[in-house]
Amino acid sequence: MQMNRILFEKSEITDGVAEFSGERAAHIVEVLHSEVGDTVKTGELDGKIGTGVVKKIEPVESKDGKSYVIRLELSHTGESLKPWADLILAPPRPRVFKRLLPQLAAMGVGDIVLVGAKKVEKAFWGATVLKEENYRPLLVDGLMQSGTTIVPRLELRRNFVRFIREELDSLYPDSTRIVAHPYNAEPIGEPPQGRLLIAIGPEGGWTDEEVELLKSKGFQCRSLGGRILRTDTATIALLAKLNNETAEGK
Repeated sequence: MQMNRILFEKSEITDGVAEFSGERAAHIVEVLHSEVGDTVKTGELDGKIGTGVVKKIEPVESKDGKSYVIRLELSHTGESLKPWADLILAPPRPRVFKRLLPQLAAMGVGDIVLVGAKKVEKAFWGATVLKEENYRPLLVDGLMQSGTTIVPRLELRRNFVRFIREELDSLYPDSTRIVAHPYNAEPIGEPPQGRLLIAIGPEGGWTDEEVELLKSKGFQCRSLGGRILRTDTATIALLAKLNNETAEGK
């Protein structure tokens, strides 16, 4: 895993100091080749970004071989880039979803609302990846890749129709709404301004009724072209095409 910024939970920081071991510590020593006195990029999850000065590197033996305990003195005063889009996602199979989560965090997605569209496999809702202790580390991996700190919020709405009819407008009143649809849709042009709300269908596609319901709520149909893409490929391609954020907060 690439770590362009070492991130910490608030509970890991005491009086501006973090002491830790594991994968992040190994990355600092073995990839960044940092020594005591060096500075590394750091941040607090859902908080500010900054730097940490290495105050201690202590090699330790573990059952997995050589490891390290590192102490950083942190200074976090900068603002992280904020999310620029929210996602309504009819989820793919669990293993595909696990692969997708870090990429969504890295791309700057804020909310991820999983909806029970007609063609979503019913078994998905029992997947272990839906437990916070399983999906949060995947999101954090993506944030450390992108160097940002805002953890996407994952919401489950198994009743797609009820969510769109009864909750959508109150949750996302001012969003620019786009639904990915390969048929009878306009190509993606210049990214629209403002915070986006993007709907991505299941691996079998939206039904005609679902598309009409989304259009009745102001969603504009957009296409990535004539090729039918997998859910994870289409999601990342669409986010890359629609990204309208500015380079602030670096």
